[in-house]
Amino acid sequence: MIDDPATLVSTRWLAQRLTSPDLRILDASWYLPDMNRDPFEEYGQAHIPGARFVDLDNVSDGRSALPHMAPPVEKFMSRMRKMGVGDGHTVVIYDGYGIFSAARLWWLFRLFGQRAAVLDGGLPKWRAEGRLVTSDLPNIRDRHMTVTRNPDLMRDVTQVAQAAKLGHAQIVDARAAPRFRGDEAEPRAGLRAGHIPGSKNVPWKTLFAADGTMKDGADLAQVFIAAGVDLDKPVITSCGSGVTAAIVNLGLTRLGHGDHSLYDGSWAEWGMYPDLKIERG
Repeated sequence: MIDDPATLVSTRWLAQRLTSPDLRILDASWYLPDMNRDPFEEYGQAHIPGARFVDLDNVSDGRSALPHMAPPVEKFMSRMRKMGVGDGHTVVIYDGYGIFSAARLWWLFRLFGQRAAVLDGGLPKWRAEGRLVTSDLPNIRDRHMTVTRNPDLMRDVTQVAQAAKLGHAQIVDARAAPRFRGDEAEPRAGLRAGHIPGSKNVPWKTLFAADGTMKDGADLAQVFIAAGVDLDKPVITSCGSGVTAAIVNLGLTRLGHGDHSLYDGSWAEWGMYPDLKIERG
């Protein structure tokens, strides 16, 4: 795996730079209700030295009824400043699952014109290798961050509906296959089962090797090709609520695919409205 501070870095790469004054480590752990895990409690018990905890719902648009939608520019900038993250810092994001919610915060950094990397394998790999963890909280002081929003990285329901109808971009759904097919009920009450018409299914877990790290090179590309995704054409990613879709965006970025965006409302929005068509099977 090639370490890249703009996409993905290894545990070894991070360990070698752990004492760098320009390094900022963010614990972006977030879990679905059925996982029965408390990310903030786990952070308090053990985290990578220097890591600051970022609650994804605290860097979301609180005005929206949809879960953890992208926040306004000012809110993201304010939250990151209070985390002591500013211009020129090397940012590494991890989570307690492996690569799960960390990719969502990575995507938010890209959306707002900032560079960040996801820790490959996350905290599980870090701990499995016997690397240092602590319960000590870091000293944090505000830092200046310059933020500009890139609208090309995000799509709304109208744009996704046009893509589904006209086919000018491929819609790639990161949910597990049973949910994509509509064989399994959605975890959020009131949502229909199925998928956006014409979309392709790339379950987020298929992007990882057996050790929890992201597949690389030809192995990663083959996951998309096997799902019928043309890597030379635009892609819009989707999932349940915009979290695991970001993992697909991370994978596409690793492959050098430059024309991809994320449907922020995802199935939490599309599955809610009966006037939006769905497919099953």
